[in-house]
Amino acid sequence: MESQKVEVLLRRNEVERRTGISRSQLFELIRRKEFPAPIPLVGRTRAWVESDVSAWIAGRIEAARTASCPR
Repeated sequence: MESQKVEVLLRRNEVERRTGISRSQLFELIRRKEFPAPIPLVGRTRAWVESDVSAWIAGRIEAARTASCPR
């Protein structure tokens, strides 16, 4: 039997806390397609998939480390 990966959904406040970016910066990055867009839940309620946010954070860390390492 295969185990299913359970995705966790994050609300905006949690995304802001985890990334350290403000609401306006968050939506600007989404507009520029530089941050994962939220998914619709019910009505106007939106949430982000935790694995998408974690991958974005990991990408930023990797980019910073790569930029700081002279070749």
